[in-house]
Amino acid sequence: MSDGFDRAPGAGRGRSRGLGRGGGGPEGGGFPNGAGPAEPARQQPPPSQPKAPGFLQPPPLRQPRTAPPPGAQCEVPASPQRPSRPGALPEQTKPLRAPPSSQDKIPQQNLESAMAKPQVVVAPVLMSKLSVNAPEFYPSGYSSNYTESYEDGCEDYPTLSEYVQDFLNHLTEQPGSFETEIEQFAETLNGWVTTDDALQELVELIYQQATSIPNFSYMGARLCNYLSHHLTISPQSGNFRQLLLQRCRTEYEVKDQAAKGDEVTRKRFHAFVLFLGELYLNLEIKGTNGQVTRADILQVGLRELLNALFSNPMDDNLICAVKLLKLTGSVLEDAWKEKGKMDMEEIIQRIENVVLDANCSRDVKQMLLKLVELRSSNWGRVHATSTYREATPENDPNYFMNEPTFYTSDGVPFTAADPDYQEKYQELLEREDFFPDYEENGTDLAGAGDPYLDDIDDEMDPEIEEAYEKFCLESERKRKQ
Repeated sequence: MSDGFDRAPGAGRGRSRGLGRGGGGPEGGGFPNGAGPAEPARQQPPPSQPKAPGFLQPPPLRQPRTAPPPGAQCEVPASPQRPSRPGALPEQTKPLRAPPSSQDKIPQQNLESAMAKPQVVVAPVLMSKLSVNAPEFYPSGYSSNYTESYEDGCEDYPTLSEYVQDFLNHLTEQPGSFETEIEQFAETLNGWVTTDDALQELVELIYQQATSIPNFSYMGARLCNYLSHHLTISPQSGNFRQLLLQRCRTEYEVKDQAAKGDEVTRKRFHAFVLFLGELYLNLEIKGTNGQVTRADILQVGLRELLNALFSNPMDDNLICAVKLLKLTGSVLEDAWKEKGKMDMEEIIQRIENVVLDANCSRDVKQMLLKLVELRSSNWGRVHATSTYREATPENDPNYFMNEPTFYTSDGVPFTAADPDYQEKYQELLEREDFFPDYEENGTDLAGAGDPYLDDIDDEMDPEIEEAYEKFCLESERKRKQ
């Protein structure tokens, strides 16, 4: 027992604890704090001296998962498995040791600081791919082939129906192209539609498109008006406008049955009614004297269609009647008044009876009442009751409504409507000194130039001038190519 305690108290304990935790000695088999190789092991007491059983060295820590810093050579085990006994290396590990002199020169603090330094990640530099030679940008839903296909004519279409249907679909998607493409379309049809059957097929295609797609009724009416004046074919069966009116008459003759039919039949009938209203507004008929009038037969047909809708006061029929009157009510009333008819008064009276007696929904009744109110306000049209006169302070009480308000030195507000406005406003300018050195015509009264304006140099900066010259040369080169 005395041989085991022949050194200073606590010396063996501290040494064994440091070796056990640091793992730097043969027993540790690792790096201190998991950072790198430890200092060379201190000399151990001779094996002949017995040690106290209470001071046995603890088992070493596991191998660290981080690599040692660059330049430090140490033992690198091939497997992270813990050795079977303290101080023993794994069987498959072949240690690579640096010379003792180099290991002694590596202090442990430097190793720890080297491992603690964060690694700086340099972000890659993104290069712009923009170029002046890039192709023109088009949105994803845009197709630039429409104009080219119709300008090329109908060579790519095997039949007339495919060509016409494709153009109608194009107008449905892009109604703004009507003005630019309708002329070429009409010229192509003049070279293709040469028989009665072809003309009849053209009328049917346009009619079906206008009545099956609600948003195409207005465009279909404009298309019919243009073709009625620009198609040159005029067979014995009738021209384009006559065939179109015959097709509408076929649907018009079954109006009573359609207004009482099922939901699908009524929906198709309502589309026909609105298309006929658009035709009445857009279809122009040129007289012998050159005057342009509307088709009177459509005016009579719309009156009978309204009777059929009000005779079957279902919600969808009443809604269709409201839409038709909002669309054509003002024009119909003016035309009836010119002929001395009171048809609009009768229609309004019938609407009031429907509101009182019919079993329609509350929302539909509100729509009908709003329609009556709209008609009482002359369909929203405003007519000037007197000749136009320029607004002056004498004839317009609101002449100074939007004029700004100023304040005198005493805090009294005044506007341009005050009789002494000019005197107060001049006093305000002198007090505030808004324009100290300039007259009303812009003449400089200060003598010397403005220091701010004097600093302005008309010459360009050398770098800007060089860049500008380069730009001009590049533009000239591209223009000559």
